[in-house]
Amino acid sequence: MKKNLIPLTLGGLGIGTTEFVMMGLLPDIAKDFNVSIPVAGHLISAYALGVVIGAPLLVAISSNYPPKKILIALMVMFTVFNAFSAFAPDDHALFIARLLSGLPHGAFFGVGSVVASRLAEKGKQAQAISVMFAGLTIANLLSVPLGTYIGHHYSWRYTFGLIAFIGLMALLFIQLWLPALPVSREGDIKSEMGFFKTREAWLILLTTAIGTGGLFCWISYIAPLMTDVGHFSKNSVPLILIVAGLGMVIGNILGGKLADWVAPVKACLILLISMAVALIGIYFVSGNQVLSIIMTFITGALSMAIGSPIQILMIRTAKGAEMLGAAATQAAFNTGNALGAFLGGLPIAMGYGFTSPELVGVVMAITGALFAMMLAKRQSVVKRELELV
Repeated sequence: MKKNLIPLTLGGLGIGTTEFVMMGLLPDIAKDFNVSIPVAGHLISAYALGVVIGAPLLVAISSNYPPKKILIALMVMFTVFNAFSAFAPDDHALFIARLLSGLPHGAFFGVGSVVASRLAEKGKQAQAISVMFAGLTIANLLSVPLGTYIGHHYSWRYTFGLIAFIGLMALLFIQLWLPALPVSREGDIKSEMGFFKTREAWLILLTTAIGTGGLFCWISYIAPLMTDVGHFSKNSVPLILIVAGLGMVIGNILGGKLADWVAPVKACLILLISMAVALIGIYFVSGNQVLSIIMTFITGALSMAIGSPIQILMIRTAKGAEMLGAAATQAAFNTGNALGAFLGGLPIAMGYGFTSPELVGVVMAITGALFAMMLAKRQSVVKRELELV
């Protein structure tokens, strides 16, 4: 790993921790503020809303500044708002803090993706981006279980203190190790926004939002799936999540390599079809503990493998608007988060059981693959037209 990519990994670690640890802390926060679990669940939605709002907005207003200064400003926001979360006096204040702490999420990964690709060796851009996303996977493997343990046994406020500390470390290493790259912006915000008038932009965003929703159909309801269908004990759930996190670590590495070996759009297509197959596998083997653990690892790997291919696909497609495009994909990922959790929950509410979200996930993953196929066809047509000119 290049030393100058480590600050991006640390930033990803902090962001991944604050995004995913909330699922484990909900019972503790609900009890502390004397609200129901569904009401406390609004804190998850608040963060996702912050990501969707902040991703394009913050990149758009900061693109005239050098990437290093942008990343420092974003990490300052991240640290301050997570520290405020630790001192929130009630659930309303925490809702606002979660909304604000979500603002820098997409912008950090958008700017960070462009920085990583510019620092990478030729032909290894996607692998460099995967180094940044490694922070997300390490969070799911280590800091999310640790933060959940701290919240259960001590206080959820200490968990947000830990997240703020990670933010401070990321700030320090961005200042020390990240090169001061020059501004690469060629146009203005109006010309950059013009990219979103193209068919390619929306095909990438639809591939991301719909296709990755298949992952969230699965992982949003993994706890009741494992306990009610797989007959694991509730105490086993954190260990099962670690298995999924280990899969994400390995999948992130393989996804970066795959996107450098083949065209990124082909990598996305391969991974989305593989995700659909894995979800079908989960649907049929969840009653078998050994096979369900194996499928948890495989599906976790596939879920993170698509991150780097999607980002490098957007960066190469959004010429002149790379940072804005990369940030928009993060907003699309969080849209997939919300869609997957919502649509996956519908058949459960109808009484079809905890394996039913996997079938919804299959449909979403295949739909995402169809959008990727449309994009691949569109890119081949454009390439032929350019060759004829």
